[in-house]
Amino acid sequence: MKLFLIAGEPSGDRLGAALMAGLKQLTPVDFAGVGGPLMQAEGMASLFPMEELSVMGIAEVLPKYFPLKRRIRQAAHAVLASGAEALVTIDSPDFCLRVAALVKAARPGFRTIHYVAPSVWAWRPGRAVKMAKVIDHVLALLPFEPPYMTAAGMTCDFVGHPVVAEPLASPAEKAAFMGQGPLLLALPGSRRGEVTRLAPIFEAVIDRLKARHPDLRVALPTVRGVAGLVRELTGAWAVQPILIEDPAAKRGAFAAADVAIAASGTVSLELAANACPMVVAYDMHPATLWLMRRAALIDTVTLVNLVSETRVVPEFIGPDCRAERIAPALEAVLAEPTAQRAAMALTMERLGQGGEPPGLRAARSVLASIRGALRR
Repeated sequence: MKLFLIAGEPSGDRLGAALMAGLKQLTPVDFAGVGGPLMQAEGMASLFPMEELSVMGIAEVLPKYFPLKRRIRQAAHAVLASGAEALVTIDSPDFCLRVAALVKAARPGFRTIHYVAPSVWAWRPGRAVKMAKVIDHVLALLPFEPPYMTAAGMTCDFVGHPVVAEPLASPAEKAAFMGQGPLLLALPGSRRGEVTRLAPIFEAVIDRLKARHPDLRVALPTVRGVAGLVRELTGAWAVQPILIEDPAAKRGAFAAADVAIAASGTVSLELAANACPMVVAYDMHPATLWLMRRAALIDTVTLVNLVSETRVVPEFIGPDCRAERIAPALEAVLAEPTAQRAAMALTMERLGQGGEPPGLRAARSVLASIRGALRR
């Protein structure tokens, strides 16, 4: 079997790599497509650098519109020429679903599978109906998502969230970050735009915390595509962060941290897996924020809040993303983390902790979808 996979950002690269590993356990398979270092380590030669696709927000995408359109056409042509039996797109819907649309237009019977259901429960519910025109089957990360997908006309399986299968720190990895004074995790995201926007805000928050905690330490995990930018933006910080790219060191920092300030996204689940209390802070272009708020169907963007059906993680979004508001919230969470840790434990249970690894469940779902289509 040959499959064509497309991932557009680091979180998708992790999903894709786990899926590839699961598929190789179940059947002989070759891979083509677009992916990052983890997918490449599983046997994919990426068609072009995945980092070109790591753009979020309407206003942020506009300057890269024409290069992205060229990559969409290039990827669709590669899918059709690859001899693959199915296209598996992983998150990044603005790019991936346009590729799937071109593939379906050229070959209507081609099997298309999308990994990570769109958050139609959060905003733009009509996306599921539009998606059903180009996607046959969906792999959902959250247990409440399949009914939204099947109602739109696609098949869908809840396969569990990959965070429940990620390794936790060993005692030695955690011990490397133990020391005097509280340890703050600063997590400004994995896209260049969000890192640029959030770094000055995080710096101001850290300055305020240092005034109350002179022995404050800061760890800042980052990824390949933005590591250089992070070094540049944090070079003059009063508290020099420990910059982390190594996965083992990242595990140790997550396990040892006393509290975190994090961009919105799946990182809240990584923190939950490590029982690390947090505050979520996120800013974006005003036009993007205005459009998203007009379409929002929920009152929280934090997955721990949603899955646990609580609102224990404080959020500071858009105009509220200011140091004078964030710093007191971090102090409060640092002083009393009990409610957050209970919500985190419930979240992990609901996401499939203790069951079959999500990558393997996703692989079974992909194979069942392809074989079911062949029988028809």
